[in-house]
Amino acid sequence: MTLVEITYELQSPLTEEQLRHLGQFANTYGLRSFRVDESKKQLSFEYDASRLRETQVAHVLGQARIAVTRRVN
Repeated sequence: MTLVEITYELQSPLTEEQLRHLGQFANTYGLRSFRVDESKKQLSFEYDASRLRETQVAHVLGQARIAVTRRVN
């Protein structure tokens, strides 16, 4: 298992619907965790890089209509 953490800067705060969608993704695809830092407007994911790719995480953001301005790390 290769754990990777990726952080994105959010354009706007997340809605309840967006958070639910992220929770469903985590349960379905084995995303280890995600956390929201509202003070910094950032969303971080920890995932197993042997099972998921960064592009798959970005795809889920698009499906949940979560707009990001840039990748922080």
